[in-house]
Amino acid sequence: MTGPLRDQPWGLQIIEYMISKCCPHHRINRMTWHQGGILILTYLAYTCYHMTRKPMSIVKNVLSFNCSTLSPPPNFLINSSNRDTWCDWAPFDTADAPALLGILDSAFLFAYAAAMFLSGFIAERVNLRYFLTFGMLASGISCYLFGIARPYNIHNLWYFVLIQAIGGVFQTSGWPGVVTVVGNWFGKGKRGLIFGIWNSHTSLGNILGSLIAAEFVESDWGLSFMVPGIIMGFAGFIIFLFLAPNPIDIGCIPPVPTKYRKFDTVHSSDEDSGAENCDQSYSRLTYRCAYREQVDIDDVEIARSETSPILQRHRHVQEIHTGNAIGFAKAMMIPGVIEYSLSLFFAKLVSYTFLYWLPLYIAASTTYSTTLSADLSTFFDVGGIVGAIAAGILSDYSGTSALTCAVMFGFAVPILFIYDYIGSTGWTFNIILLLIAGLLVNGPYALITTAVSAELGTHPSLGNNSKALATVTAIIDGTGSIGAAVGPLLAGVVARWTGWHNVFYMLMIADMLALLLLSRLVYRDVQVYRRRRRAI
Repeated sequence: MTGPLRDQPWGLQIIEYMISKCCPHHRINRMTWHQGGILILTYLAYTCYHMTRKPMSIVKNVLSFNCSTLSPPPNFLINSSNRDTWCDWAPFDTADAPALLGILDSAFLFAYAAAMFLSGFIAERVNLRYFLTFGMLASGISCYLFGIARPYNIHNLWYFVLIQAIGGVFQTSGWPGVVTVVGNWFGKGKRGLIFGIWNSHTSLGNILGSLIAAEFVESDWGLSFMVPGIIMGFAGFIIFLFLAPNPIDIGCIPPVPTKYRKFDTVHSSDEDSGAENCDQSYSRLTYRCAYREQVDIDDVEIARSETSPILQRHRHVQEIHTGNAIGFAKAMMIPGVIEYSLSLFFAKLVSYTFLYWLPLYIAASTTYSTTLSADLSTFFDVGGIVGAIAAGILSDYSGTSALTCAVMFGFAVPILFIYDYIGSTGWTFNIILLLIAGLLVNGPYALITTAVSAELGTHPSLGNNSKALATVTAIIDGTGSIGAAVGPLLAGVVARWTGWHNVFYMLMIADMLALLLLSRLVYRDVQVYRRRRRAI
């Protein structure tokens, strides 16, 4: 190497040193090897983000006035003063508990929605390895602090609200961080199916969070938060040791868009050889980046120095002209951005209502224990994994993302109605309907936040504006996050005053509105599909 590598993670240095000593004559496709590692690390990171969000929905059963459905923990001494309220926790020990718990959900989700735009702005200007590490450690600490309320006997409502709000702010580091890292390593060519499989980290995190929290909820609910918090912190340390946010950080040549390869014919052999690809000198990489006058959105990240631990200070790569960042007004003029943003508002309203209230609803509508209700709720997330993959496959096959989302929204309405009325009649109905509901509710939500956002952020009307994708993603996901904050809050109030049936009616109306907001795009998709079929 004739030049220094950029802030190569310590863990990767150790692994590569060991490989060079153990297999000195074995040629390894390092680019492919590192890309596989990036998928694993980003998947692990966002799985942990969602794992720490889930315990709140599990612990609601023991925080609120619900002792009749629970058994005292082992070795718990019941006396006259705690015989009826041993499982309550002030200030959630009144009839207003659903509304108060809804406030906690909203504190987290509104803080998350408000901070998302700022987090995306910061993520573009810092080393993403440090950004994700700090975000994961801070998120783990906030989750842990909520759990210590039990051993330290904390009953102040504002303490819980503050911890939830702080957690919401730090959780925003996850999505822009992992999406940008994946974009740096794989470019913008990944769509439906790949995004659907990768996006299953959301549902897997919910499942793990439910199972871990359920393990401790009836004996010591504080551990339901503390254990996920510790796991989150440990995962953040793994990210610090092994994550390389950009291929150039470890001496690899980043993905080059097809339409710009004419500038790099002299290096065409390097593109095809993973071993040579990552063994080029740093000065040569700098030359290749500076040689192209026109760049794609993925190339912009190459020009950003991430050597500084936090803020960019030194540029080892020449600055590439990429145009000014577009404003929100221009981004909203991209065809489809407004419709998908508003549709995602209602889609996330439904999804996050299930995320935060499903275990409590199952316990309230059946005779199942808190642990059993938590375990049963994971089938909704299992269905969500299948739904994300199915939506990606259908979108790729048909080329009609809006139509795919609309069909799923349409079928979700009768499934929610059926689940509300017969889901609690037995195990079989509950599991089957939860699987179907998770598929239909989370499928379009996953498709819009990944493949659709990437497609709109690289719309032909934008040319090669490097910052359009981040802005479009912020608008769509930010609008959806507001819906995610509104849904659990409304669910708590509606459940308290009018009952759970009306909560499901609210969710059905939200899905119908999400469908109606896509009607213009659905019509366009149908027209395009018909023309394509006639041309065959």
